[in-house]
Order: sequence, then structure tokens, then C-alpha cells
Amino acid sequence: MGRAEKNGSGAQWARVGLWIVRAIAVLLVVGSLMSTTELNQWWIRIWDFPRIQILLAMIAAAVALWRLDRAWRPWLPLALAGFALWQFYRVLPYTPMTSPEVDRVAEQETDRTGCFTALTLNVLQDNREYGRTVDLIRRLDPDIVLLMETDRAWADAVAPALAGYPGRIDRPLDNTYGIMFASKLPMANASIQDLAQKDTPSVFATLSVGGHDFRMIGLHPRPPVPRQDTEERDAEIVMAAKQAQDLALPVLAIGDFNDVAWSDTTRLFKDIGGFLDPRIGRGTYATFPAGMVWLGWPLDHLFVTEEFLFSEMRVGESVGSDHRPVIARLCLDPEAARSRNERAKAPDEDDEQEAGEVMEEFEEDTAKDAVEGEES
Repeated sequence: MGRAEKNGSGAQWARVGLWIVRAIAVLLVVGSLMSTTELNQWWIRIWDFPRIQILLAMIAAAVALWRLDRAWRPWLPLALAGFALWQFYRVLPYTPMTSPEVDRVAEQETDRTGCFTALTLNVLQDNREYGRTVDLIRRLDPDIVLLMETDRAWADAVAPALAGYPGRIDRPLDNTYGIMFASKLPMANASIQDLAQKDTPSVFATLSVGGHDFRMIGLHPRPPVPRQDTEERDAEIVMAAKQAQDLALPVLAIGDFNDVAWSDTTRLFKDIGGFLDPRIGRGTYATFPAGMVWLGWPLDHLFVTEEFLFSEMRVGESVGSDHRPVIARLCLDPEAARSRNERAKAPDEDDEQEAGEVMEEFEEDTAKDAVEGEES
């Protein structure tokens, strides 16, 4: 091949590469634009999840197009820059650039009676490395344990590690939505409820520590995937927030919400339920996917009302699941916590209206599914 042919081939490949970058840039802009809507289609809501990845991709594409693409400059790079700023704004609370909502107590203060350790983990039903999770439970010896995606095989495998927990409530299922909860803290009024979808259980229990009662909520709604939009997931999250709102007790909410910390639904959950997020001002605490949490997103959550402080919250090492565990040391001290924490945002009229719209959409979707089921 002659030099002219090589140069021509190189120029052709450069044009192809430029069009690929343009296509990616347009997709990032369109996806970001769609994620600003309130539409519930799964292929729109999945754009809520990888905001950090989208932000980094937008920056890289904007720089490349500004330097190499005279034809589409400046409009496409400027659009990328604008939406990159918007993406950054959405994840900004989960950086050290903002003030924390929940105060941290010194480690030596956690020996008091109002402190306890919590472990929450989506084990991944198809993960059969049971021993790694059993070893984690035995090594940490947490006071409360929430395990999700537990089928009968998982329930049998972890039973020896949970034998020392007097409070137990389980529903093993083979649909990836089985759930197990175990507590060394005194437990009362415990139940497993299907809030929005059949065989998609949530755990509710009243626990006691240091002379105070609190309500524990454990959630694992279904994610946005093909043929499954987010009406049910959002309704379940709002229903749980409403339960917290109606309580006179402090509340701890944990689990795999199949939603990210920076989504509108999770923000609504916080506002309606009066929750604070220990991650705000500290980091994303990404748990999924387990193999690349450094660039992943936070699907597994821990929210508290303003009566709690914490000394530790971390994402544990992988134990074979596609999620990593969340481990926290919490202290229930209402008087001290209220003076040290940020005040929880009270729900306003817009929040209540938005929650009502979520429930209306869920009811309409449920009625539609019922009609279609009868017709089939």
C-alpha cells in the first residue's frame, strides 16, 4: 500500500472515529435529557444510575470534540458541558464539598448501650459461595443482619451463622426477592409485607437499644429492567416512607432499593420519611457492581431519622455477590443527635403532591395489569 493510500485510509478511519464520538455524545445528551423527566419507562429510568460514569464520559467527549470537530463545534461540546454540570450537581451532595447531615461520634463513645452494628447485603441468589457470607457474619458479629435474594438454599446455608440471633423473620423465595432479617436486639411487632408487588417482601420490626425503641424498615423493590418499569418500585419506596412518617419512633431504613441515592424517588423517600443520609458530605459508598465500586453506584442504602449518630459506615469487601455489603455502627441517642445532626427536611406541599402522583400511577398500572390478566 502506498503512502497516499495509507493516508487516505487513516483519514477515513479518523472520520469514522469522529462520527462514533459524535454518536456517543448525542446519546449522552439525549439520555441525560430523558432522565430529567418523570417518566417511568425502564429505558428512561436506567439513566438515573450511572451519573458519575456519564459525567466522566461527557467531559472526555466534550474535550475531544472541541479539539477535533470543527463542523459540530461549538454546539455539541457546549451541550455536553451544560449537561455535565447538571450531572455534577446531582451527585454533588455525595462528595466532601457539602456538609454532612449525620454527625459522627468518636469510636470510644460507641461502647455505650445505645450503639449497635448493622450489616446489609444482597447475596445474589445465584452466588453459591455461601461460606464467604457466613464468614463475614461470624467475623463482624453484627447486632442486626438483613440479607436479600435469599432462596431456600441460602437460608439453610446461613442458618448456623444466625443461630445466635433470637429475633428472626425470613421469607426465602426462588425469584431473587427472598429476604432474611436477624436481630440480637430485642424485637417486637415484626412482619414481612408485600407492599407493592406480590412476592417482593419488605421487613418491618420494632427494635430496642439503650432503653429506646426504634423501627427498622428493610426494602428490596424490583429494578427497572425490560418489561418492568418503575411504578411498583417507586410506590414501594413511597409506601415505606409514609409508614416512617406516621411513626412517633426513630426509624432506620436499610436495603437494596434498586435505586440510586441521587434519584428523585430516593430524595422523595427522605423528605416524606424525615430521613437523613450519612453518606451526604462523605462519599457515594457505591456497592454495585461489586467488581468496580470505584466507578459504580450506590444501590444499597442506610437512612436514619435525626435521633441517630454513627461512628462507622463502610462498604465491605466482595463476598461473591454482584453487590458489596454495607456495614455501619450506629448510636441511638435522641437528645445528643438532635443537637448535632442537621434537621430533617419536612415534606412540603410539592412532596406530598409528588407522592400522591406516584401512588396514582401505581394504582393505574395495577388496574391495567389486572384487566390485561383477565383478558388473557
